[in-house]
Order: sequence, then structure tokens, then C-alpha cells
Amino acid sequence: MTEHYQALFSPFELAGKKLKNRIVHASMTTRMGKHSALTEPMMQYYANRAAGGAAMIVSEPLSMARHQNSPFKVIVFDNRYQEDLKRWAEAVESHDCRFLGQIQDPGRGRHEAGRNPEALGASALPDDLSGTVPRALTAFEIESMIEEFSVSALRLKTCGFSGVEISAGHGHLFHQFLSPWSNIREDAYGGDVVGRSRFLSHMLAAIRSQCGHDFIVGLKLPGDDGVPGGINAEEAIKIANHLCSQHRIDYLTFAQGSHARSLEMHIPDDHEPRVTYLPLFNQIRAQVNPIIPLMILGRITDPAEADKLIAQNEAQLVGLGRALVTDPAWPLKARQGRAHNIRYCVSCNNCWFVGVTAHQSLSCDNNPRVALVDETDYWPRPAPIPKKVVIVGAGIAGMEAAWVAAARGHEVHLFSRSSHIGGKARLRSQLPGGESISSIYDYQMAASQRAGVVFHLQQEATAEDIIRLQPHEVILATGSTMVPPRWLPKEAQGLVQDLRSAILEVIQHPQPQSGSAVLYDMDQSEGTYAAAMALKRKFQRVVVVTPRNAIAEDTAMVTHQAIHRRFSRLGIEVMTLSEPCWTEEIENGRLEVVQVYTGFKQRIDDLAFFSYSTPRAPNQALWKALEAKGFSVHLIGDCLSTRTSMKATQEGHSVGHAL
Repeated sequence: MTEHYQALFSPFELAGKKLKNRIVHASMTTRMGKHSALTEPMMQYYANRAAGGAAMIVSEPLSMARHQNSPFKVIVFDNRYQEDLKRWAEAVESHDCRFLGQIQDPGRGRHEAGRNPEALGASALPDDLSGTVPRALTAFEIESMIEEFSVSALRLKTCGFSGVEISAGHGHLFHQFLSPWSNIREDAYGGDVVGRSRFLSHMLAAIRSQCGHDFIVGLKLPGDDGVPGGINAEEAIKIANHLCSQHRIDYLTFAQGSHARSLEMHIPDDHEPRVTYLPLFNQIRAQVNPIIPLMILGRITDPAEADKLIAQNEAQLVGLGRALVTDPAWPLKARQGRAHNIRYCVSCNNCWFVGVTAHQSLSCDNNPRVALVDETDYWPRPAPIPKKVVIVGAGIAGMEAAWVAAARGHEVHLFSRSSHIGGKARLRSQLPGGESISSIYDYQMAASQRAGVVFHLQQEATAEDIIRLQPHEVILATGSTMVPPRWLPKEAQGLVQDLRSAILEVIQHPQPQSGSAVLYDMDQSEGTYAAAMALKRKFQRVVVVTPRNAIAEDTAMVTHQAIHRRFSRLGIEVMTLSEPCWTEEIENGRLEVVQVYTGFKQRIDDLAFFSYSTPRAPNQALWKALEAKGFSVHLIGDCLSTRTSMKATQEGHSVGHAL
């Protein structure tokens, strides 16, 4: 068999340990641990990625010291958990995949608003994001912590782990010591680069002393934390060169962002270019010790991208996080020349939102089977009794149900009133920062064709059409419709289009136009703000009006930050705690906006575009007609209730399996 991407799949060696290729699963928090112990789903998640062909996996942060007793982090510092650690290591290493445990501590870093009274830090300075002020660690506490970390690292080695990665980026504790912005100590652990690096330096020495040279010790450092007075590329180079001159480090990697307005930098979305931080990485790479292997991170999603990085010697290892959440068999499919069968990461960061902010188990918009036993290179098993299934709606919920049901051997007919598949996701893919969304329905279409789904496009299915086919099961994925805002008079509702309809005209006729575009926002979704950015490409002035006290409140924190940054740079105005006031003056191009508490009115002149984005009501007309005829009907996606894309895909997948 011809092996594709030969540079990416060339072997490598770290600390005398063989890596079968250059693909590393970068650390991702799964929140699958329970009561500080390993769970079966957690172990399965890692085993699946090892079976999928990754050469090395870095675990999520582990509880390596007694003060780190978190319910969702696996405890290493206590001997009672050794058997679980051995099983975990065996589950990964048995697939010829090296398994590293990550050493990390949040310190004062905190995503949630509010304070953490238990926080520790380099200095008693507030976290830039949450405002948490930590207690400054004493020198004795630092040395005690180092001892605990090194003893726990030895326990990992004893249990079969191949090494550890010290995470000193992302604004966490070790980063806080490295940065002059968060470390103003006057003892041996502060001051210049040597002092601020001393915590890490002593830890590296202690781990190497405990674990020897046949144990991989990787180091993640901040490359650019985006904080004025913090760590930029020049400072990162100084830190890296100092530590590499003092210790044997088996590989280096560089993270971006911090616990500040720059948090979004560490997980670039679809607004950012592919391999986002390559220019920065190359700047650092050119000035650090060339002997140290480097691992590159940052929105690498495609095998060709990864292969090029290795082939051109821009890095020795490629770190994939979100890409391997989406498809654990990414390496296997790439090596076998099946890149077209990969479920690609869409860089939406909903995995980050679910795991980090919502405190739920790791999930993915484009992978409904995260951590299931059969997740890796999955294809459904045949159903015991084939059925005829009719699906109405070709959005991502309907498409997911269609291919899964057809792959199980059912005769599936899918109706769509559009000539295209994808539904709202297709529209979102045409707006700024949405290009990769197409990967969801592109995969679904390819799988549907492989499974034999019969498509009825440009045909709005009626109850009679469905009855004529006499299906055993009917799945309705007919979506939803935005509810006109209550302040909009009924007689005016025909004059003002909802955003989904109105933005299509903007996309199709993108020529610049004078005047103001006003968008009323009660939806609070990323798609609404992408539409505002599309409007800014056409209109001189764009104003988003919302009765809520802020925009983007329902999005992930990193997405929220990115939206505010882009709005600020584009000059998109936001009027909060405000609602439009419908008057006859709107016919003259003048819109009044009223403050919801005070009644104070402002006027927007030269109105050229006006639309609303509001909560949506499900389209269920077919449901009642079909149930009255005795059909078994399943409602999924927005047709059931307004859904995120993640939930829509999961529901479609689940229903397709249940038939």
C-alpha cells in the first residue's frame, strides 16, 4: 500500500523512545474524570486516539500535588490510584503510542467571573480575566511543590507512562512565574529571566533526577501571551534558551494567549488563517537551540498542512488538539490516502465551551461519538430489520440522520425544498469566519452517497408526498423560523425581513452601498455577529441594537472575546439595553432607538438596511398531519426546539441509530 504524506509519517525518537510518526495529540481537557479518578469513558477517549494512529498523546492536566485535588482531574499524587494509572497507560501504549502526563497548575488563572479564594500565584496581583488575587507562594512552598511534582512524575513512569509535559503557558501558574507582568517577586524566584525561570528550572532538574534520561520531558512555553508587559516572542526566546542551556529538554512547544483579553489567542477560530502561528513560531524557531525538537501548535487541521511543516523542517512534531477530538482516526485515514473521509475540525471552539466553561464532558460539533467504544474509524452496523425511512430537511440534523440510517441498511429518502444541503450551516459557511462549517455537511453528503440515500432536492415535501411512500419511520428536521419582535407592528412585518432571509441578498449583491445598516439582536449567536461583519463589508455604518446588557453573552468566552475585538477593529457599533421604536419616520430613512430603562431616544439617520435576529419557533406543521395518519414521527434539530449545531448533529446521529 502506498503511504501518503511520507514526511508526516516518518518515524522519530524522543528520549530513546520510538515515535511511529510526527503526530502528537496535544493536551485537551475532557472533564470525563469523576471523583478525582479515571473513568471508562475517559480511558476510552485516549485509547481511541491511540488506535487512530497518533504517535504520542499528552494527557489533560493531572493532579500531581496534594493542593490540586480537583474532582475531574485524575489523582497521581496518591498511591491508591496506581492501578488505574497502569490501566490507562496500557490502553494507550498498547497501540504503539507514547503516553505523557501533563503537569499544570492554574494558579490565579480562572475562566469564570468572580474570585477564587484558594488561588496560589507568583505574586499577589489580580488575574487579568477574573480578577482573582492569589496568595503568593513562599519559597518553601515552591520547593515542596517541586518535590511533589517530581515524585508524581516517577509514579507515572512506574505505571507505564513514557514521559511528562510541563505546561508553562496559557496564563497558568508556571507562566505567571515566567512573566514580568505577573511576577514582581524580589526573592530568588523573581527579577530577571534567570530568577523568573527558577521555578521551572528546579522542576526540570528534579524530574530528570527522579525519572532519568529514558523518560520524555517536554516543555510548553508561552510564545506570545498578548499581554502588554508580559511575554512576547523576544522574551520567549530568552526563556527558552536559558532553560535549554541548563537542562535536557526532549521537545519544546509554544502556546499563545493568557488569562486576559488574549485568552482567545490560544485556540484560533475560523476567522484566523490556517496554521495561525507559523510566522511567530518561525521567528522563535530561528533563535532557539536547533538541537531541541520543536512541536508546532495552532489550527492545523489538514494532513497536507501537517506534512508540509515536517517536510520543510519547520517543526519536528505536529500537535493536534481539536482535529483529533473531531476524528480520532485522522492519522490512520491520512496515512491510507483517505483524507476525504476525515471528519474535519471546523474551529468553532464549542468543544472548549462545553469542556471548560460549561463543565461538561468533551463534545464536538462534527463528531457525535466522542469517547464511545466504536468511535475510531466508525461506520454503523446493519440494522436487524431494514425499514423505509423518510427524512424532511437537509440541514445538518437531517443529513446526519440520513447517512447513519442508510448505512444501517434502511431505505432512506431525504426531501429538501432547497437545491442544496446544509440548511443554516450552509448560510453560516458563507459568512465571515464560517468557511470550515461546510466540513460538517460535506462529510455527511459523502457518507450519504456512500450509504445510498435517495435525495429529493428542490421538493418541499407535503404530507401526501410522504404518505405516498408509505415509510415505516418519518424524521422531521424542518428547522425553525425567527419570531418577529413584539415591537414590530403586524402590518410592518411584511416590510422587514428576518436576518436569515435578508443576509442572503447581501451575500448575493455585495457591492458597497452608502447608508446605515441596523441589526436588532435577540439571538446572541455567533452567526448573527458574522452577519454583522458581512454587512460592514457593504454598508458605511453598521449598528447592532440589543435589549440585553451585552452582545455575545451566550457564546464561549474565547468566541465572546473575538467578537468584541473584531467589532472594535471594524468599527461596528453596539447599542445595548435598547430597542428600535417603529415610527413613520422609518420610511424617511430615520430609525428611533429607545433605552429600555430610561426611555431616552436616539436616532439613526440614513437607514439603508434593517433586519432582526431573534429566537426561533420550530416548524412543526407536518408533524400534526402525519401523526393524525398514524405515522411514527421523530422531531430533531430546530424542528424540536432551537439547537446548537453540536446538539443537532448529536440528535440526528442518535435517531439514525435508533431506527
